[in-house]
Amino acid sequence: MILDILTYPNKKLFERSSEVEVFDDELGTLLDDMYETMIAGQGIGLAAIQVGVAKRIFIINLQNEQDIQDKNELIEVINPIFLSKEGETTYQEGCLSVPGYYEDVKRAEVVKLSYQDRHGESKSIEADGLLAIALQHENDHLDGHLFIEKIGFNKRKKFEKEFKKLKKSKGDKQKS
Repeated sequence: MILDILTYPNKKLFERSSEVEVFDDELGTLLDDMYETMIAGQGIGLAAIQVGVAKRIFIINLQNEQDIQDKNELIEVINPIFLSKEGETTYQEGCLSVPGYYEDVKRAEVVKLSYQDRHGESKSIEADGLLAIALQHENDHLDGHLFIEKIGFNKRKKFEKEFKKLKKSKGDKQKS
């Protein structure tokens, strides 16, 4: 089932998510619904809080060399903990909760993360490149943060101005 994605400035997006303690069919259904929602939104990652569920869960499914998001390569991350972050890189990020806005963000270049899968099994992953960026971006959601908080004062002011203009133009269209 495709779920509604919360968008900025929804206050729920700024909540800290709580640990998952129960690994059951309900969790599996949520993960499956999140996957459908992410694909429908043309995203590469989605955190549970983005669909209104304040649990420490996110999914990532990058495109492979054939530009296909293969569900067999889906990463389901529950209760993540960063073990290390090294180096620094800049990547242009976007977000399903901040539609239509992209900006360069500085993040760690290489990360190592421990987490649990949908069955509660412990896993770990070491990543660089886009996967490292996505892991950090989605994990920020679990702590109640959006990428626009990392873009610097001037770019944030520009974003706020563009956001107000977009909101006003949508409001004008709804009135007509």
